[in-house]
Amino acid sequence: MSGKRTDRVAARIQQELAELLSQKVSDPRVAGVIVTSVDVTPDLLDARIRIRMQSGGEAKSALKGLESASGFLRRELGARLQLRNAPRLAFFYDESLEKSRRIDEVLAEIAAAPKASDDE
Repeated sequence: MSGKRTDRVAARIQQELAELLSQKVSDPRVAGVIVTSVDVTPDLLDARIRIRMQSGGEAKSALKGLESASGFLRRELGARLQLRNAPRLAFFYDESLEKSRRIDEVLAEIAAAPKASDDE
């Protein structure tokens, strides 16, 4: 049962954070941040938020901006989600898109390479 609740809370956090970042946070370092996923611990005390940049933004700068705004974001999330304790927010850059691109490149290189025959 707790798995379903943590999934629901994570989805709500992702939704609310996207709204807060686009409408309430005025720090220019977080402009263009996209929340790609949220993982919440079973006790709902910690949330790991993965982000990426919309168009060539500086990830390190964005992470610093998010860290700076984390107190405000946590307070707002607590009020919006009506949780007893708002989860602590930890932000990470989501490298999965770059990793999948690299895997595609490697697979394309393998497919384009001349095939060695087993007879030789």
